[in-house]
Amino acid sequence: MSRTGRAGSRRELRSDPAGLAVLAVLTSRISPGYSVAMTDSAHVPTSRPMDAWLDALSKPNGSPGGGAATGVLLGVAAALMGMVAAYTPDSPAASAAAERLERNRADVLQAVEADGVLSVQFGAALALPSDDPQRDRQVSDAAVEAAGSVASLGAIGILLTSDARVLASVGNPHIAVDLAVAMESLAAGLSGAALSLRANLHLARKHGAAASTLQSLETDVHRLHEARQQVTQMIEEISGGLD
Repeated sequence: MSRTGRAGSRRELRSDPAGLAVLAVLTSRISPGYSVAMTDSAHVPTSRPMDAWLDALSKPNGSPGGGAATGVLLGVAAALMGMVAAYTPDSPAASAAAERLERNRADVLQAVEADGVLSVQFGAALALPSDDPQRDRQVSDAAVEAAGSVASLGAIGILLTSDARVLASVGNPHIAVDLAVAMESLAAGLSGAALSLRANLHLARKHGAAASTLQSLETDVHRLHEARQQVTQMIEEISGGLD
């Protein structure tokens, strides 16, 4: 967005009570002591698209499911870390992180869509009659593909871990809590990817997948656990400075 676009957006925010509420939060983070008049009725409306997605997630359809939810957690982490980077304009490292985070957020959304397609195919394989002679092979193949999809999401999460480390070092200290929240979402996404990956690998093995086919994916599980531990440590360090 251009500077003119940002200025226009802020003028629009100032034109209504909800906008004033948003500006009050944003400006207080970067300029301690700054105050904006707020009304009791100020509120930020709920996003309808998010409502629709959460409603779909709550249904017993299999898609969206845990894999897609994992991707959304990673997307939230990327977006919120991007905000922290944007509030650190004087740091070249933060600016570089912002560019990577924008790309990774787009990659997450594409990976979520791809995972949804595979979830439907996986469900179809599992729904085959138990006496179908092709069931084991189809379930095994679908499980391996689903595992690969989740591993792709997890790989993006590992990339986000690197930028979380950068922002923990150079990020605007006035919004350290936002970075911590982003890291919590990242940690949850990494855990979700590891859990889903393990479950898919279990099904693949159960239905006859060759060990050699699963070896690299099993390594990915360990990498996700390591990244999760690193993020948890960073959260604890930030949290220690909040009290």
